Amino acid sequence: MEEIRWGIIGCGDVTEVKSGPAFNKVNHSKLVAVMRRDSAKAADYARRHQVPKWYDNAPKLINDPEVNAIYIATPPLQHEAYAIEALKAGKPVYVEKPMTLDAEAAQRMANVANKLNMKLCVAHYRRAQPMFLKVKELLAAHVIGDIRLVRLKMLQSPNPALIAKTADNWRINPAISGGGLFHDLAPHQLDLMTYYFGAVKSAMGIATRQQENTGVDDLVSGNILFKNGVVFSGTWCFSVTPQDQADSCVVYGSKGHISFPMFGHKIKVTTDQSTEEYTFEPLQHVQQPMIEKVVDYFMDKGPNPCSGEDAWITMKLMDDFTRK
Repeated sequence: MEEIRWGIIGCGDVTEVKSGPAFNKVNHSKLVAVMRRDSAKAADYARRHQVPKWYDNAPKLINDPEVNAIYIATPPLQHEAYAIEALKAGKPVYVEKPMTLDAEAAQRMANVANKLNMKLCVAHYRRAQPMFLKVKELLAAHVIGDIRLVRLKMLQSPNPALIAKTADNWRINPAISGGGLFHDLAPHQLDLMTYYFGAVKSAMGIATRQQENTGVDDLVSGNILFKNGVVFSGTWCFSVTPQDQADSCVVYGSKGHISFPMFGHKIKVTTDQSTEEYTFEPLQHVQQPMIEKVVDYFMDKGPNPCSGEDAWITMKLMDDFTRK
């Protein structure tokens, strides 16, 4: 491929700023078609973003000869079917997180890609952002010594600002999302843990519903033992008061600790010798660095930045944490 000509399936809110415009800002990449089942909204998106074509039918977009790569940004329920259809049509796929509804579906998607020898990437885009790459660099440099444990805390009030607002709030419908808000936010966080600390030895968790007005778990606690001996402990709660909201990840080592948020822009490194902070500018399009890597991979100019197998591990951890 000399140019990646993208078609988006599901041009909703997540594509307005986070991803959609970036496809035209990356070298050798162009957004040529979008699809949404609501034809008026699809046409409006195409007009506002200067996209040449729009569809209200996914198979038509997938089989458009001008489209040679597919980005799937629908709710998770549709990810598997659309991805497999696109892969079978000979189009490489970039699919939103969570990869699918559960680990079994993620494995099926990855198996199809491998069987067809097609390229599949998952949008765990924090892997490519400068701040999280800096964390990886600091860990590799042993600035806090040997890693001991990780404590992650994501506490939010109901209807948190971190979650994109949609008309039907599908994120709390497990038939569409796979679970509750944990399934929307935790994939990024858990993917970073495996990106930083490698293979998982074992994992377990507790999930429960504490609010009477919801049909999904709103509190999840999970633990991971990595094969290298690092222990992770995470808590996600979506029913605290606004003043108790928290977004923190602290990595403890033998010589100090590194702390950073998942939705912020500052890293703090504390050792017995000093305290140092690294501040990063917010990205206009948070997925742009990842899309650059995906384009390079699709053009055989770089490795897969997040494979189906990588994302399956995250789905498996989520299943382990929430299994009743």
